[in-house]
Amino acid sequence: MRGSNAMFLGIDIGTTAIKFGVIEDRKIIYSQSLPIKTHSHGLKQTQSATQISSQLISGVTTIPAQLKAAITVIGFSTAMHSLMPVEGETAEEIYIWSDNQASQTMTAFRQTDLAATFYEETGTPIHAMSPFAKLAYFQTNGSYSKETKWFGLKELAMALFTRQARIDYSTASATGLFSLKEKQWSQKILNYLSLSKAQLAPLCAPTDRFLITEEMAQRCGLKPEVEVMCGASDGCLAAYAGYISTGIRNSLTIGTSAAVRKVSETTVFDRQKQNFCYYLQDDLYVVGAPSNNGGCVLAWAKETLSEDPDAFYHYLPQVMEESPIGSNGLRFFPYLNGERAPFWTNEITGGFSGLTLKHNRSDMLRAVIEGMLMNIDLLKQMAQLEGAVTVSGGFFQTKLLGQMTADVLGLTCYLSDENEPIFGLYDLYKSSVVRQDQPDEKFVPDPQNQALYQELAKTYFQA
Repeated sequence: MRGSNAMFLGIDIGTTAIKFGVIEDRKIIYSQSLPIKTHSHGLKQTQSATQISSQLISGVTTIPAQLKAAITVIGFSTAMHSLMPVEGETAEEIYIWSDNQASQTMTAFRQTDLAATFYEETGTPIHAMSPFAKLAYFQTNGSYSKETKWFGLKELAMALFTRQARIDYSTASATGLFSLKEKQWSQKILNYLSLSKAQLAPLCAPTDRFLITEEMAQRCGLKPEVEVMCGASDGCLAAYAGYISTGIRNSLTIGTSAAVRKVSETTVFDRQKQNFCYYLQDDLYVVGAPSNNGGCVLAWAKETLSEDPDAFYHYLPQVMEESPIGSNGLRFFPYLNGERAPFWTNEITGGFSGLTLKHNRSDMLRAVIEGMLMNIDLLKQMAQLEGAVTVSGGFFQTKLLGQMTADVLGLTCYLSDENEPIFGLYDLYKSSVVRQDQPDEKFVPDPQNQALYQELAKTYFQA
């Protein structure tokens, strides 16, 4: 019977759900997921602090009692770029990364000399997603009082469990307000926003721990000596977990959106294209680039272009047989959801290029997939990925798509189940040693297909 050994509870607060995982010896003993609702009002995208707090308590409370009795440490992973205004003791709305109210403000700011300076100080690209952008927008519009405090998902979770609103260096480094070099809130950027450090949460290291409150321990059925580790951001932890598991520094995730990441021992910046560069722990950073257009583009094609959406994946091999690499000259620009890297604008749109009467449904479907992967190839170049890459996300459950990814990127892709933030949390907690256990399932580039895609990539987005 379990319960005698110390166990770790990882909690990952994502954009659509909160995942709970009880881990022992890097194996998940128990897991569950509870949904989070996003409220959309035009460009405004928010979530409810009350609902998230309720789901956090519910998720921990429903863990079997014998497992809860063995939990000694809780760690938090949170989505990046959240911003929660706190006026007095009241906080309800949380602006999430997809909130685009600051789009025009950032389009103008990107033209200033300060934009590149702030990017290189923080490692956060200049885009409406970041708390910096949202704060600049709110300041312009006078939306909140000058006494408002500004927290996020991490501070909400830490305050709920420890009564101390804290934020770790990793999550802070995605706010656009944090100096990577000094590991402090940037005074220069705070001055620009007319903010004081007192309006932001105190900073701490990702591995710093705080005692759970007696009230929360009783409410959730946990031991009073349980400690709460601040943790890090979900993207950094996912990359770290893949690195610890396999020894491979590079990772690619394709869910609704997509991101390429590389674990690096040095900071890496590109003033023009603006890769992200986020802190993970001392002398370890996660460098990469995100796309708004991952699986959501495939879902659009399935519903819009497929003859039978329910049988889309069944007929996908036939589609590829009917249309050759290059889709008979048809190209697709996948920017249906605006785009982050490398354009950092919500004004860009998608569409077909070179469409003629000779093209058929199969050409269009292949072009959509090729266009999406060609865009990810641009991100691969931004992050300077070489060698092998671990891949994760629902996209890779279809082997044909996994093989196409390997062919387009020209990289061997290892399908990893451990590129999960919860595993990354555990690895931080345990100071795990890097392993070399490469997954059995992999996609190796076909030399002939790779050569065709490399030639296509030279001019793909110039059409």
